[in-house]
Amino acid sequence: MKVAFATSDFVHIDGHFGSSKQMALYEVDDKGYETLEPLVFSGNLNQDASKQEKLDKLHAKVEALLDCTIVYVLEIGGPAAGRLINKKVTPMKSKSPEDKITDLLDRLVETLKGSPPPWLRKALQKTSESDLEAVLEEV
Repeated sequence: MKVAFATSDFVHIDGHFGSSKQMALYEVDDKGYETLEPLVFSGNLNQDASKQEKLDKLHAKVEALLDCTIVYVLEIGGPAAGRLINKKVTPMKSKSPEDKITDLLDRLVETLKGSPPPWLRKALQKTSESDLEAVLEEV
């Protein structure tokens, strides 16, 4: 599964979903994780942007994350979280801006080796369904 992290330094989960200019991306399974090409967002992502600018940027960010199973952020507003959930992407909040991406990835790998909690099993179903759709498209 693909997992994204809102980050300012590619070390910590310290970004607000709406204003984050970059997302670290990883492919994760029960054997480990692999770093992918990060997503970089441009334009005015700050609070002083107009309402239309914010909506346009939010839409573009959600669309860029559609192939992710989980998006970890420090903060996320209700409308953005709702848009992700409607697209079957699970938003998760870190507990602190000091939380490290690699620590969370290590815990996620260990969780996948065992019995994942219900929310994660449900999120993983999206990955399985998209894999099946890709196979069917090739046939």
